[in-house]
Amino acid sequence: MANYDVFNGDADGICALQQLRLAQPEESILVTGVKRDISLLKQVGAGEGDLVTVLDISLDKNRDALQAVLGRGARVRYFDHHFAGDIPEHPELDTHIELTPDVGTSLLMDRYLNGEQRAWAVVGTFGDNFDSSARKAAEPLGLDEEQLVQLRELGIYLNYNGYGATVEDLHFPPDELYRSLHPYADPLEFIAADPAFARLQAGYRDDMSNAEALKPTLETKRHAIYVLPMDPWARRVSGVFANQLAQAAPDRAHALLTHLPEGGFVVSVRAPLALKEGADQLCRQFPTGGGRKAAAGINQLPDEMYDRFVSAFTQAF
Repeated sequence: MANYDVFNGDADGICALQQLRLAQPEESILVTGVKRDISLLKQVGAGEGDLVTVLDISLDKNRDALQAVLGRGARVRYFDHHFAGDIPEHPELDTHIELTPDVGTSLLMDRYLNGEQRAWAVVGTFGDNFDSSARKAAEPLGLDEEQLVQLRELGIYLNYNGYGATVEDLHFPPDELYRSLHPYADPLEFIAADPAFARLQAGYRDDMSNAEALKPTLETKRHAIYVLPMDPWARRVSGVFANQLAQAAPDRAHALLTHLPEGGFVVSVRAPLALKEGADQLCRQFPTGGGRKAAAGINQLPDEMYDRFVSAFTQAF
């Protein structure tokens, strides 16, 4: 029997897996990619007797591949908080899917494990920009403010590392980053001891200094749109910069459009934090769009759809 761990390459996916494999150690085949590479189940050749654990990728975007895996006789555990559509009924499918705006996959895993690896759930929740949920989850840990700030920074850096058009844009391939984290039951020990943390921190600070020099192409009390250049730093920083903007202006919706080498844009959308909904509905209006209520994106928005997107964005919020 083989175990397959299929996970989003962002903070939430990695930290959900970290919790699971600290609590339930098993050798597994890792299947992941950049944050926006969510059609991952089609890479899995599992069959009779195998167990596939899926973390933080939309069931709706993987429906056909899921049905194929189940049809070959594999068992599937599915943890996610993105739009799922109709969830199949199958005796070998165990779903833990919830669309509550401030609950991510790390918290769903935390619930599944009865809080056994809570500190890593806090890291993943901070990384998904759910700061109030992360702080509430951290209360039983008795951490001081400095430690909470460290966990928040780690979550942001792990999330930042997942953004890019290809794995070559990233500082670490997500499977390699997970393997660096895995020996550490305490994320504070990873921060103190592992050189990967310093590399992520330095990269994040350099890229954010570039992002913070940008001016919005559209700015109102309720909306802001930024257009980023066709550079690897811009592809890496788009998601975390969108999160930072959302935190700074909770009544405003934000969209970041990053030029792609092949043409068009990769888009990150954040609903106003005061609202926490509408981002997924907006992005699903466009090919390759999806996500969750508070934060969503479009993998490739054609140049000719730019004006249509701006109109839909301003109308949505």
